[in-house]
Amino acid sequence: MAVLRSFGVGASVARATLGWIRRDPTYAAMLERTNFHGRTVSLAGGPALAAGATVGAAAGARNARTAAAAVTAGMVSGSVGLYDDMVGNRPEQKTAKGFAGHLGALREGRVTSGLVKIAGVGAAGLAASALIGSKRTSLLGRSADVLLGAGVIAGMANFVNLLDLRPGRAIKAGVAIGAPIGGGVAAGTLGAATAMLPEDLGEEIMLGDAGANAMGALLGVALTSRTGMGGRFVALAALAALTAASEKVSYTKVIQDTPWLRRLDELGRRPA
Repeated sequence: MAVLRSFGVGASVARATLGWIRRDPTYAAMLERTNFHGRTVSLAGGPALAAGATVGAAAGARNARTAAAAVTAGMVSGSVGLYDDMVGNRPEQKTAKGFAGHLGALREGRVTSGLVKIAGVGAAGLAASALIGSKRTSLLGRSADVLLGAGVIAGMANFVNLLDLRPGRAIKAGVAIGAPIGGGVAAGTLGAATAMLPEDLGEEIMLGDAGANAMGALLGVALTSRTGMGGRFVALAALAALTAASEKVSYTKVIQDTPWLRRLDELGRRPA
Protein backbone atom coordinates (compact mmCIF):
# COMPACT_ATOMS: atom_id res chain seq x y z
CA MET A 1 0.00 0.00 0.00
CA ALA A 2 2.83 2.41 0.86
CA VAL A 3 4.47 1.70 -2.49
CA LEU A 4 1.26 2.52 -4.36
CA ARG A 5 0.87 5.71 -2.33
CA SER A 6 4.37 6.93 -3.17
CA PHE A 7 3.79 6.05 -6.84
CA GLY A 8 0.60 8.12 -6.82
CA VAL A 9 2.25 11.04 -5.03
CA GLY A 10 5.06 11.12 -7.58
CA ALA A 11 2.64 11.00 -10.51
CA SER A 12 0.30 13.65 -9.06
CA VAL A 13 3.05 16.14 -8.26
CA ALA A 14 4.66 15.65 -11.67
CA ARG A 15 1.37 16.22 -13.52
CA ALA A 16 0.52 19.28 -11.43
CA THR A 17 3.98 20.78 -11.96
CA LEU A 18 3.88 20.15 -15.70
CA GLY A 19 0.49 21.84 -15.97
CA TRP A 20 1.65 24.85 -13.96
CA ILE A 21 4.79 25.34 -16.09
CA ARG A 22 2.94 24.98 -19.39
CA ARG A 23 0.26 27.49 -18.34
CA ASP A 24 2.85 30.16 -17.55
CA PRO A 25 3.66 31.94 -20.85
CA THR A 26 7.08 33.14 -19.68
CA TYR A 27 8.34 29.75 -18.56
CA ALA A 28 6.68 27.98 -21.49
CA ALA A 29 8.53 30.18 -24.00
CA MET A 30 11.88 29.83 -22.21
CA LEU A 31 11.66 26.04 -22.28
CA GLU A 32 10.83 25.56 -25.97
CA ARG A 33 13.37 23.54 -27.96
CA THR A 34 13.55 21.76 -31.33
CA ASN A 35 13.95 17.98 -31.17
CA PHE A 36 15.70 15.57 -33.55
CA HIS A 37 12.61 15.47 -35.81
CA GLY A 38 12.54 19.26 -36.05
CA ARG A 39 9.41 19.48 -33.89
CA THR A 40 8.95 22.11 -31.22
CA VAL A 41 8.89 20.47 -27.79
CA SER A 42 9.03 21.74 -24.23
CA LEU A 43 11.69 21.05 -21.62
CA ALA A 44 8.92 21.38 -19.02
CA GLY A 45 8.95 17.61 -18.62
CA GLY A 46 12.34 17.82 -16.91
CA PRO A 47 11.54 20.01 -13.89
CA ALA A 48 8.09 18.39 -13.63
CA LEU A 49 9.61 14.91 -13.41
CA ALA A 50 12.33 16.09 -11.02
CA ALA A 51 9.79 17.66 -8.65
CA GLY A 52 7.35 14.75 -8.76
CA ALA A 53 10.03 12.08 -8.44
CA THR A 54 11.70 13.84 -5.52
CA VAL A 55 8.46 14.30 -3.57
CA GLY A 56 7.26 10.80 -4.41
CA ALA A 57 10.59 9.20 -3.48
CA ALA A 58 10.76 11.11 -0.19
CA ALA A 59 7.18 10.08 0.61
CA GLY A 60 8.07 6.44 0.01
CA ALA A 61 11.33 6.42 1.97
CA ARG A 62 11.46 4.07 4.95
CA ASN A 63 13.16 6.58 7.29
CA ALA A 64 14.02 10.26 7.59
CA ARG A 65 17.64 9.83 6.47
CA THR A 66 16.64 8.10 3.25
CA ALA A 67 13.98 10.75 2.63
CA ALA A 68 16.63 13.46 3.08
CA ALA A 69 18.91 11.57 0.70
CA ALA A 70 16.14 11.45 -1.91
CA VAL A 71 15.45 15.18 -1.59
CA THR A 72 19.16 15.99 -1.85
CA ALA A 73 19.82 13.78 -4.87
CA GLY A 74 16.61 14.62 -6.72
CA MET A 75 16.53 18.38 -6.28
CA VAL A 76 20.24 19.06 -6.72
CA SER A 77 20.59 16.77 -9.75
CA GLY A 78 17.44 18.22 -11.28
CA SER A 79 18.53 21.82 -10.60
CA VAL A 80 22.02 21.55 -12.07
CA GLY A 81 20.56 19.58 -14.97
CA LEU A 82 18.06 22.38 -15.64
CA TYR A 83 20.89 24.91 -15.46
CA ASP A 84 22.76 22.96 -18.14
CA ASP A 85 19.57 22.69 -20.23
CA MET A 86 19.14 26.46 -20.12
CA VAL A 87 22.76 27.62 -20.44
CA GLY A 88 24.42 24.75 -22.31
CA ASN A 89 22.71 25.67 -25.58
CA ARG A 90 24.71 28.88 -25.88
CA PRO A 91 27.41 28.91 -28.62
CA GLU A 92 30.32 29.34 -26.19
CA GLN A 93 29.11 26.33 -24.20
CA LYS A 94 28.69 23.96 -27.13
CA THR A 95 32.42 23.77 -27.84
CA ALA A 96 33.05 21.66 -24.72
CA LYS A 97 32.01 18.06 -25.21
CA GLY A 98 32.34 15.26 -22.70
CA PHE A 99 34.20 15.26 -19.40
CA ALA A 100 37.55 15.90 -21.08
CA GLY A 101 36.11 18.87 -22.95
CA HIS A 102 34.75 20.44 -19.76
CA LEU A 103 38.10 19.97 -17.99
CA GLY A 104 39.89 21.50 -20.98
CA ALA A 105 37.62 24.53 -20.78
CA LEU A 106 38.36 24.81 -17.05
CA ARG A 107 42.10 24.86 -17.79
CA GLU A 108 41.40 27.80 -20.10
CA GLY A 109 39.63 29.60 -17.29
CA ARG A 110 36.06 28.83 -18.41
CA VAL A 111 33.54 27.09 -16.14
CA THR A 112 31.04 25.36 -18.42
CA SER A 113 27.46 24.53 -17.52
CA GLY A 114 28.34 20.89 -18.12
CA LEU A 115 31.08 21.03 -15.50
CA VAL A 116 28.66 22.65 -13.04
CA LYS A 117 26.27 19.76 -13.70
CA ILE A 118 28.97 17.11 -13.25
CA ALA A 119 30.17 18.67 -9.99
CA GLY A 120 26.63 19.16 -8.70
CA VAL A 121 25.51 15.61 -9.43
CA GLY A 122 28.70 14.24 -7.89
CA ALA A 123 28.32 16.32 -4.73
CA ALA A 124 24.63 15.38 -4.46
CA GLY A 125 25.52 11.71 -4.82
CA LEU A 126 28.12 11.93 -2.07
CA ALA A 127 25.81 13.80 0.30
CA ALA A 128 22.89 11.44 -0.38
CA SER A 129 25.05 8.36 0.15
CA ALA A 130 26.40 9.78 3.41
CA LEU A 131 22.82 10.36 4.59
CA ILE A 132 21.88 6.76 3.75
CA GLY A 133 24.97 5.66 5.65
CA SER A 134 26.30 2.20 6.36
CA LYS A 135 25.65 -0.57 8.85
CA ARG A 136 29.32 -1.42 9.16
CA THR A 137 31.17 -0.47 12.36
CA SER A 138 34.65 0.37 11.10
CA LEU A 139 35.47 3.80 9.70
CA LEU A 140 37.09 2.21 6.63
CA GLY A 141 34.02 0.07 5.97
CA ARG A 142 31.61 2.96 6.36
CA SER A 143 33.74 5.16 4.12
CA ALA A 144 33.89 2.48 1.43
CA ASP A 145 30.11 2.05 1.52
CA VAL A 146 29.52 5.80 1.24
CA LEU A 147 31.94 6.21 -1.67
CA LEU A 148 30.45 3.24 -3.52
CA GLY A 149 26.96 4.60 -2.95
CA ALA A 150 28.00 8.02 -4.22
CA GLY A 151 29.37 6.40 -7.36
CA VAL A 152 26.14 4.47 -7.91
CA ILE A 153 23.94 7.57 -7.50
CA ALA A 154 26.05 9.81 -9.74
CA GLY A 155 26.71 7.00 -12.20
CA MET A 156 23.03 6.15 -12.52
CA ALA A 157 22.19 9.82 -13.12
CA ASN A 158 24.74 9.95 -15.92
CA PHE A 159 23.67 6.63 -17.46
CA VAL A 160 19.97 7.53 -17.66
CA ASN A 161 20.94 10.87 -19.16
CA LEU A 162 22.98 9.08 -21.84
CA LEU A 163 19.82 7.27 -22.92
CA ASP A 164 17.69 10.40 -23.23
CA LEU A 165 18.20 10.74 -26.99
CA ARG A 166 14.83 9.55 -28.27
CA PRO A 167 11.24 10.02 -27.01
CA GLY A 168 10.38 7.70 -24.14
CA ARG A 169 13.70 5.88 -24.11
CA ALA A 170 15.01 7.14 -20.77
CA ILE A 171 11.68 6.55 -19.02
CA LYS A 172 11.41 2.99 -20.39
CA ALA A 173 14.95 2.31 -19.20
CA GLY A 174 14.11 3.83 -15.82
CA VAL A 175 11.15 1.51 -15.42
CA ALA A 176 13.29 -1.49 -16.39
CA ILE A 177 15.88 -0.50 -13.78
CA GLY A 178 13.55 0.68 -11.02
CA ALA A 179 10.93 -2.07 -11.04
CA PRO A 180 13.34 -4.82 -9.90
CA ILE A 181 14.82 -2.52 -7.23
CA GLY A 182 11.39 -2.09 -5.64
CA GLY A 183 10.55 -0.10 -2.54
CA GLY A 184 8.95 3.29 -2.01
CA VAL A 185 11.83 5.43 -3.32
CA ALA A 186 11.82 3.66 -6.66
CA ALA A 187 8.01 3.68 -6.78
CA GLY A 188 7.78 7.43 -6.23
CA THR A 189 10.39 8.01 -8.93
CA LEU A 190 8.63 5.74 -11.42
CA GLY A 191 5.26 7.30 -10.64
CA ALA A 192 6.56 10.69 -11.78
CA ALA A 193 8.37 9.19 -14.77
CA THR A 194 5.41 7.25 -16.12
CA ALA A 195 3.19 10.32 -15.66
CA MET A 196 5.45 12.07 -18.20
CA LEU A 197 5.53 9.14 -20.63
CA PRO A 198 2.51 9.98 -22.86
CA GLU A 199 3.75 13.51 -23.63
CA ASP A 200 7.34 12.29 -23.99
CA LEU A 201 6.34 9.61 -26.51
CA GLY A 202 4.08 12.13 -28.28
CA GLU A 203 7.01 14.57 -28.65
CA GLU A 204 5.23 17.30 -26.74
CA ILE A 205 7.88 17.44 -24.01
CA MET A 206 11.41 16.24 -23.44
CA LEU A 207 13.12 15.37 -20.19
CA GLY A 208 16.43 17.08 -20.80
CA ASP A 209 19.21 16.84 -18.25
CA ALA A 210 16.89 18.02 -15.47
CA GLY A 211 14.51 15.08 -15.77
CA ALA A 212 16.98 12.38 -16.78
CA ASN A 213 19.55 13.27 -14.11
CA ALA A 214 16.96 13.50 -11.35
CA MET A 215 15.33 10.20 -12.31
CA GLY A 216 18.68 8.43 -12.52
CA ALA A 217 19.98 9.88 -9.25
CA LEU A 218 16.82 8.83 -7.39
CA LEU A 219 17.00 5.32 -8.80
CA GLY A 220 20.59 5.32 -7.55
CA VAL A 221 19.34 6.33 -4.10
CA ALA A 222 16.76 3.54 -4.22
CA LEU A 223 19.43 0.98 -5.11
CA THR A 224 21.98 2.27 -2.59
CA SER A 225 19.44 2.27 0.23
CA ARG A 226 18.58 -1.39 -0.40
CA THR A 227 22.08 -2.85 -0.91
CA GLY A 228 25.31 -3.29 0.97
CA MET A 229 28.89 -3.09 -0.21
CA GLY A 230 28.63 -6.05 -2.58
CA GLY A 231 25.51 -4.83 -4.35
CA ARG A 232 26.88 -1.31 -4.67
CA PHE A 233 30.16 -2.58 -6.05
CA VAL A 234 28.45 -4.70 -8.72
CA ALA A 235 26.13 -1.82 -9.67
CA LEU A 236 28.99 0.66 -9.90
CA ALA A 237 31.09 -1.72 -12.00
CA ALA A 238 28.18 -2.24 -14.39
CA LEU A 239 27.53 1.50 -14.66
CA ALA A 240 31.21 2.21 -15.26
CA ALA A 241 31.34 -0.42 -18.02
CA LEU A 242 28.19 0.93 -19.70
CA THR A 243 29.47 4.50 -19.51
CA ALA A 244 32.84 3.50 -20.96
CA ALA A 245 31.10 1.60 -23.75
CA SER A 246 29.11 4.71 -24.65
CA GLU A 247 32.39 6.43 -25.56
CA LYS A 248 33.10 3.76 -28.17
CA VAL A 249 29.70 2.78 -29.54
CA SER A 250 26.39 4.54 -30.14
CA TYR A 251 23.57 3.20 -28.00
CA THR A 252 21.13 4.44 -30.63
CA LYS A 253 22.89 2.39 -33.33
CA VAL A 254 22.94 -0.71 -31.11
CA ILE A 255 19.20 -0.32 -30.48
CA GLN A 256 18.46 0.20 -34.18
CA ASP A 257 20.51 -2.86 -35.13
CA THR A 258 18.84 -5.13 -32.54
CA PRO A 259 15.26 -5.97 -33.65
CA TRP A 260 13.69 -6.59 -30.23
CA LEU A 261 15.34 -3.49 -28.75
CA ARG A 262 14.22 -1.41 -31.72
CA ARG A 263 10.61 -2.57 -31.33
CA LEU A 264 10.66 -1.82 -27.61
CA ASP A 265 12.28 1.57 -28.21
CA GLU A 266 9.63 2.55 -30.79
CA LEU A 267 6.68 1.20 -28.79
CA GLY A 268 4.08 3.94 -28.29
CA ARG A 269 6.15 6.58 -30.04
CA ARG A 270 4.63 9.11 -32.40
CA PRO A 271 5.33 8.21 -36.06
CA ALA A 272 8.14 10.20 -37.65
